[in-house]
Amino acid sequence: MATKGGRGVRLDELDRKILREMQVDAGRSLDEIARIVGSSKTPVWNRIRKMRDGGVIGPDTVIVDPQAIGLDACFFVLIRTSEHEAEWQNRFLAALRARPEVQEAHRLAGEIDYILKVRVADARAYDAFYQALIAEVRVFNVTALLSMEEIKAETALPV
Repeated sequence: MATKGGRGVRLDELDRKILREMQVDAGRSLDEIARIVGSSKTPVWNRIRKMRDGGVIGPDTVIVDPQAIGLDACFFVLIRTSEHEAEWQNRFLAALRARPEVQEAHRLAGEIDYILKVRVADARAYDAFYQALIAEVRVFNVTALLSMEEIKAETALPV
């Protein structure tokens, strides 16, 4: 069962087939998705609407090739902090959310407190990002790892 915001949505095998196909290409017509999953248009539309209303499916977006728009460098940024109070965390999270370079941010268990995935044009652009971030919030230690090659990048979840 998938839940979001206290609402529950039970997914059956047809729902999962629809989700798999939509994760491949959500721009396909309802007729095409229905044909692929072995159903008709109206039941597929009703199931998609149910999954949207239940929070299983979010907004439609477009996946952009970062290199095609000049964002050639991907850095994974490991952050350790000695500050764990709510005020610091709120400032830190607001700073991350305001930075479009941050594609992902995760709070971790273990030695590292946060990991960020940052997309920028080059090392100089990363340094500008880094300088802006540490000007906004104090951090104990930052380690930046440059991705030399993206081996696998999936947006589809295994449903």
